[in-house]
Amino acid sequence: MPIGWRTIPLTLWVLLLALVPALAAETSSQRQALHLLNRLGFGPTLEDLRHVEAIGAQRYIDEQLDPASIPESPELPRRLAALDTLALSPVQLFAEYGPPLPQGGATPSPEEIKAARERSRIIIQQAMEARILRATLSRRQLQEVMVDFWYNHFNVFADKGPDHLWIGAYEMEAIRPFALGEFKDLLLATARHPAMLFYLDNAQNSAPGSRGAAGKDLGINENYAREVMELHTLGVDGGYRQGDVETLARILTGWTIDRPSLRRGIGDAFVFDPSRHVFGPKIFLGHPIAASGEAEGEEALDILAKSPATAHHVAYELAQYFVADAPPAALVDRLARAFSASNGDIRTVLKALFTSPAFRDSVGDKYKTPEQFVLSAIRAAGVDVQNPRPLQGAMARLGMPLYRCPTPDGYKNTADAWLNPDAVTLRINFATALARGNLPIAHP
Repeated sequence: MPIGWRTIPLTLWVLLLALVPALAAETSSQRQALHLLNRLGFGPTLEDLRHVEAIGAQRYIDEQLDPASIPESPELPRRLAALDTLALSPVQLFAEYGPPLPQGGATPSPEEIKAARERSRIIIQQAMEARILRATLSRRQLQEVMVDFWYNHFNVFADKGPDHLWIGAYEMEAIRPFALGEFKDLLLATARHPAMLFYLDNAQNSAPGSRGAAGKDLGINENYAREVMELHTLGVDGGYRQGDVETLARILTGWTIDRPSLRRGIGDAFVFDPSRHVFGPKIFLGHPIAASGEAEGEEALDILAKSPATAHHVAYELAQYFVADAPPAALVDRLARAFSASNGDIRTVLKALFTSPAFRDSVGDKYKTPEQFVLSAIRAAGVDVQNPRPLQGAMARLGMPLYRCPTPDGYKNTADAWLNPDAVTLRINFATALARGNLPIAHP
């Protein structure tokens, strides 16, 4: 996560020293404070550094694990309130910004379709601005880090079909409310969201012989069933077989998007369509699943959430994100036990992680991703972000545009993905421009 702080580009290091003179002393307590602020948040500010040193590491961890107890920056809700698309549901977003519908039997012209697409760009712009504002202004830093982590874990690519309309709603509805809750709730929320249903094709997953829009023949689509086991839960070596993929795909037939609700602009975007479901008893990962329609999918996802393989897979990803690219096996096992014992309670797992010797001793062991690097530089510089677009552009040039990872495995968080001469040069260029005040970030 954090760039090893001795490897920060020189220009930015000078900036950091100018803003936070106490860092030059490099005492043990200061190193631990920086370590916490870089791992549990998007980097230190002078205010945060003083706060951690005043209350101590353990109390800071406890605070961050209970974000509701932390008074939020009054500026943040005011700034977020201006981003009106964040308050819209998926069906409202589709009705307001989606492709134009035929009027009086006339098909929309290419110009009308293009104009609607251009108008819809505001959705992802506001989603990106919200992500940057929360990361730079929020005092609930761990919550923002975990939203970032889980979005990447359950990645959806904004530029696939109508997902550009739903990307902000996906983060708001399926990720943010559950980022520090129970894993099973997070899994179910992402599975039902139209952004995921479309991205991994489960909206098309139907009993053989089913008919879709305009009488199009539909059938089984295994894409989501495979990825939810390989990436979201069990892991590639999680003990499932191709037969389990096929069974889960049949279990999830009929989990789709309610197109009539989208056209009306009211209702829920998710619907279970029994006419497209493969009914009948099934065996999934050795568990009998009774024929019960939509409840079959809920039961199967619960089985996945409670699997020891899922506990290990999620534990490994958290340990890799917060501790080291190749995390210690003992730490992964410790986190997996905490996951299983707590029924997948994310706070419990994180507490076990942050109180471990492996975490405490991993100062400087993680290299920051482009997103983390840019955001931590802004926090260190204390810049008032009125114009987030230079930051969005910087992340894109560094290879990590927000919401635009096209593959379902999300962006890598290991050094081998980001540490190379060209990327380091781009980081130095960004730090230099920031230190010289050449980025119009503070100007609306």
